[in-house]
Amino acid sequence: MSSLPPIADTSVVSAPAAAHTHEPPATGRGLAMTAILLAVSLASLDTAIANTALPQMALDLKTTPSASVWIVNAYQLAMVATLLPFASLGERIGHKRVFMSGVAVFLVASLLCALSPTLGFLAGARVLQGVGAAAVMSVNIALIRFLYPAHQLGRGVGLNALIVGISFAIGPTLASLVLAFGSWPWLFLINVPTALLALAFSRRNLPDTPRSAHKPDMIAALLNVATFALLIFALSQSAQRADWRLTLTCFVGALAFGWALIHRERGHRAPMLPVDLLRLPAFALSTLTAICAFATQGLGLVSLPFYFENVLHRSPIETGFLMTPWPFFVAAIAPLAGRLSDRYPPGALGAIGLAMLSAGMGLLAIMPEHVQLWDIGWRMALCGLGFGFFQSPNLKAFMHSAPPERSGGASGMVGTSRLLGQATGAALVALALGLAGAQGSLWALAWGAAFSGAGCLASGLRLVRRQA
Repeated sequence: MSSLPPIADTSVVSAPAAAHTHEPPATGRGLAMTAILLAVSLASLDTAIANTALPQMALDLKTTPSASVWIVNAYQLAMVATLLPFASLGERIGHKRVFMSGVAVFLVASLLCALSPTLGFLAGARVLQGVGAAAVMSVNIALIRFLYPAHQLGRGVGLNALIVGISFAIGPTLASLVLAFGSWPWLFLINVPTALLALAFSRRNLPDTPRSAHKPDMIAALLNVATFALLIFALSQSAQRADWRLTLTCFVGALAFGWALIHRERGHRAPMLPVDLLRLPAFALSTLTAICAFATQGLGLVSLPFYFENVLHRSPIETGFLMTPWPFFVAAIAPLAGRLSDRYPPGALGAIGLAMLSAGMGLLAIMPEHVQLWDIGWRMALCGLGFGFFQSPNLKAFMHSAPPERSGGASGMVGTSRLLGQATGAALVALALGLAGAQGSLWALAWGAAFSGAGCLASGLRLVRRQA
């Protein structure tokens, strides 16, 4: 599974940040990007295909549907809990080593998933798979930064966004095709050749990035794991309307461990939770923009199936087709948005994209009950275009608002903000459905429009900071 979204956009970029010189020749860059994109597609596809196969897995493993959700939750918890520690480790030992180790762990974990005899074994293997995916996703954007010169970085992050969009778009279809001809273990076995190719291309072509002198802090890593694992678990429990006392305890625990983490790393030159980067206005605004945008994505993609089937009375097959325009247009626009971000301020492009996303969510929320398929389709396309137009420029803004030596921390925060936003959106959908039944999906769409509107403002504020 998964899940995870400022060069000329900030006045705080130091001179060294604007001119790194570690990019390889064009041929090596192509093979290095192939390795990165293959690994990113693995992590993204496993986020999309596991949900589709849950009913079959629950049946074969003789467990309940509610218990089978842990096949997804275990991956998410492991991924979000270890993203920042791996990003910090990448700065210490090199992003290439962390990336290749992550691909290798993902490969072994995929084999274990395919061989799992019980739910507990599969959940444990999914934890290991999530750890491997976190290692990959914590440093992929950092590696891309060292592959491209500053004026072409938008192309690199645009390709990354393209692959993520395609993976999410084809994930359910691929899972259905595999299950039509084989059993669910093949969903994990198909990862093996792709992971082997990624490792083969990585060894000679990925750049050896500069390394920092700070020593790994295991206590800080454990505090980080506890903070984010408890936070995501609490959001998941609230989404499933579990006992409020357990949910509240987890939230309080996340706050306590988070405070302890910040206190321990006070004054550290490269803290694991990158509070040093969050003090930079451009980076903080990029983080806020990403959380708002991915919360909108979570609100939209989780609530829309309920909206289409329970409010608009569409069939499950129609719902599947109606969901397609969003990820399709994200993938289609991402490379163009990346190239545009090499010429125009990412703050402006992000604001335009999130304004489109907000308009699309609002237009979906106010549709009449008897609406033509075309009218649904173009609104979904508008959401996809808006999200795709935001994503690549915001990735570029993330990386260029941080100094090169903190590329790992910035890359880790990209994935963390994505997962936090998606988990928040999913939890709010559950709240809306619990409060208003099927009509709660309309609430969720309206809340999504509000979140993307807030993200639009946050992105626009980066232009104000730039001119100040």
